[in-house]
Amino acid sequence: MEAKQLLEEAQKLQETLLYERRYLHSHAETGFDLKETIAFVKTQLEHMGYEPMECGKAGIVVLAGGKKQGKTFLIRGDMDALPIKEEADVDFQSTNGKMHGCGHDMHTAMMLGAAQLLKEHKDEIEGTVKLMFQPAEEIFEGSHDMIEAGVLKNPNVDGALMIHVMAGMPFEAGTVIVSSPGVSAPAADYFEITIQGKGCHGSMPNTGVDPLNVAAHILIALQEIHARELAMDDRAVLTIGTMNAGTAPNVIPDTVVMGGSIRTFDEEMRSFIKERMIQIAEGIAKSFRAEATVTFGSGCPTLVNDKQISLCVEKYVKELLGKSKAFSAAELAAMSSGQKSSKTAGSEDFAYVSQEVPSVMLALAAGQPEKGYCYPQHHPMVKFDEDVLAGGSAVYAYTAMRWLEEHK
Repeated sequence: MEAKQLLEEAQKLQETLLYERRYLHSHAETGFDLKETIAFVKTQLEHMGYEPMECGKAGIVVLAGGKKQGKTFLIRGDMDALPIKEEADVDFQSTNGKMHGCGHDMHTAMMLGAAQLLKEHKDEIEGTVKLMFQPAEEIFEGSHDMIEAGVLKNPNVDGALMIHVMAGMPFEAGTVIVSSPGVSAPAADYFEITIQGKGCHGSMPNTGVDPLNVAAHILIALQEIHARELAMDDRAVLTIGTMNAGTAPNVIPDTVVMGGSIRTFDEEMRSFIKERMIQIAEGIAKSFRAEATVTFGSGCPTLVNDKQISLCVEKYVKELLGKSKAFSAAELAAMSSGQKSSKTAGSEDFAYVSQEVPSVMLALAAGQPEKGYCYPQHHPMVKFDEDVLAGGSAVYAYTAMRWLEEHK
């Protein structure tokens, strides 16, 4: 299989990819509730001759190749959207209050394109390519759910790759950036802090315990972790995003619920911050005669890029796209600022896969600001350059086949 030939075959799929992407975009669904999305993806795969297998609450898996003995390489595309109302100026706008503002519709379409390319080259695959269509990435639950359901088994996965489209990047559309070895995306944790006070009339605060006052002190004190307990080169963010309490301006409420998130690039730091949050919240609440409970909800670990797979995939992508449209994150950082690596502040639940098998994350530039793609991911007006669909499909298929070829 020649890189040029595969790229040409992918370009011939562009019209089909446009149809698939636009259907998925206009039928945006969230979390695990992906009925229309799953039905559409299954139908497309069945038309290609695959037998889609359900995995977990809403995942789909198909296998390509398998005629030759060898290892198994997994490629992953997420399918879920965001619970935001779309404002982007496109003809295929979603109108149900949900929006593919992170580009997962692009990922799913590119995976379908890769499935078609792999089907056409099934006799050349030196092993098995496992295609993982994943739900619930935005809530950091879909990858873990599919792993628990056995996505990495039968056959056992030896390596894995994901692609994420990126809007508003200052690179030619279709440029691929391969993550350098090590952590490229932080762990994420969502939390709630519930403060139990004692409600009373606003004119008689002495008869109650004001949980809003306690919440204010906890909010300020939590910033002390970053300011005084972490070293200057530690990268971490602790954010309080919500604070809910009360229904009347002259009543001190019983309780306050604060919600927020943490981002960390180190698992030890992650554990340390969570421990200190509990100590600070409980200690401050007690000093003001209240009680505080810290509850950690959904989240994901750090995304770790395997050194060998990262280096291999960098080579494969350059073979496919040329050195002018494929870079490692380290190369880009060195060209721009002399830094050794580049990290994103956005978390990614593919991290669960990376904790289990050697993996790598790729970024695909999908819209230059100077060409009208001005808004970032998760913005209600974000748009993605559909010209990258064919190339993205080829990257999925080619990297998987080349890795299997070199790791018989």
